[in-house]
Amino acid sequence: MDNRPIGVFDSGLGGLTVLKEIIKVLPNENIVYFGDTARVPYGPRSKEAIIKYTFQAINFLMSKNVKAIVIACNTATARSLKEAQSKYNIPIIGVIEAGARTAAYSTKNKIVGVIGTEGTISSKSYNVEIEKLDKDIKIVSKACPLFVPITEEGWANTEVAYLTAKEYLKELLDQGIDSLVLGCTHYPILKRTIGKVVGEEIKLVNPAKETAKDLYDILGKQDILRTVNKDNPIYEYYVSDIPEKFASIGQQFLKRDMDDVKKIEIQKY
Repeated sequence: MDNRPIGVFDSGLGGLTVLKEIIKVLPNENIVYFGDTARVPYGPRSKEAIIKYTFQAINFLMSKNVKAIVIACNTATARSLKEAQSKYNIPIIGVIEAGARTAAYSTKNKIVGVIGTEGTISSKSYNVEIEKLDKDIKIVSKACPLFVPITEEGWANTEVAYLTAKEYLKELLDQGIDSLVLGCTHYPILKRTIGKVVGEEIKLVNPAKETAKDLYDILGKQDILRTVNKDNPIYEYYVSDIPEKFASIGQQFLKRDMDDVKKIEIQKY
């Protein structure tokens, strides 16, 4: 049994949607979470900047002796996953492959919508992964950059969020999508609002669920699962700015206390 923690990182709060699913699938595991709140959002940043931020986050998590890392950010996955996997000798997974797989298997009419940050959409990473599975699927993509700051402000279920979602998603609905990939880990926090706009007939695909299952499989294959729960798992939270705000919004979403969120100087890593 391997008691070392799993490392998870995102640009901010969004990765908590992935953390929530990891806790469900791997309830015995210790976890270290890092949210790069000083530099959120990652979406508009250059590829070079994202790779730099990703390597800094991984270096920090490695200092915590993690046994595997989840890049719980679609933009960072799209821009830097391959580079990170080449650089570090540790299992590292992202969220895009799992989301693409779920979308490809869930669509009935083969018209899939993908929403995400500017960086994720412009990378066409979801298009590439979905087309690997089914070349007949039509993909309709839309960048929704305002969703991240709305979520980070704690406004996920407000009229502001609803009107923004209605404007962003009109184009995709007009194209006849039957599945919608929430291609940013912040977006599942907006699931209720997005669901109001698109209606019950459209399946909302949350890549976090399949990512957690992929992580379970990888840990199992490498025989590094923490299978026995002699002690309660330890969850550590770190951010690069404003820990109080992160804790306030984060614990509302996770439905668990986050009393000890620590601020770190991520540039040191």
